[in-house]
Amino acid sequence: MAELPGFKPEDFMKMISDFRVPALFNAEALASAQRRNIEALSAANKVALEGAQAVAKRHMEILQQSMNEMTEALRAFSTQDSPQAKAAKQAEMLKSSYERAVSNIKELADLIQRSNTEALGLLNRRFAEAMDEVKTMVAEAGKKG
Repeated sequence: MAELPGFKPEDFMKMISDFRVPALFNAEALASAQRRNIEALSAANKVALEGAQAVAKRHMEILQQSMNEMTEALRAFSTQDSPQAKAAKQAEMLKSSYERAVSNIKELADLIQRSNTEALGLLNRRFAEAMDEVKTMVAEAGKKG
């Protein structure tokens, strides 16, 4: 291995052996903070998973409702109505289907948004707490040093 000019491997080893980690942080406090970080991530993941499950459940309900409505529409079109009456029914059905689809999309988007907001809120709160904990640890270490 090539040496850097003016720098010997034994200098590097001496530097590493002389390196002391200042007693800035309480190991127990750090471990506790990490535990709270993991708990916050776990809680955020749980919220996100529950949100995804709620969206999937509602999506299935919407699909089921749509299939039922399509079946009813097919029955309605099989009547002996005049072409004008069938056209009017079809126009009304398309209008109501469109309005329901827009409403369903908005509902699903709101469910997703609510879940994301809650999960991010948990993470943001924990991040703010972690920054306060770091400030406290540094302040305590400054008092000791």
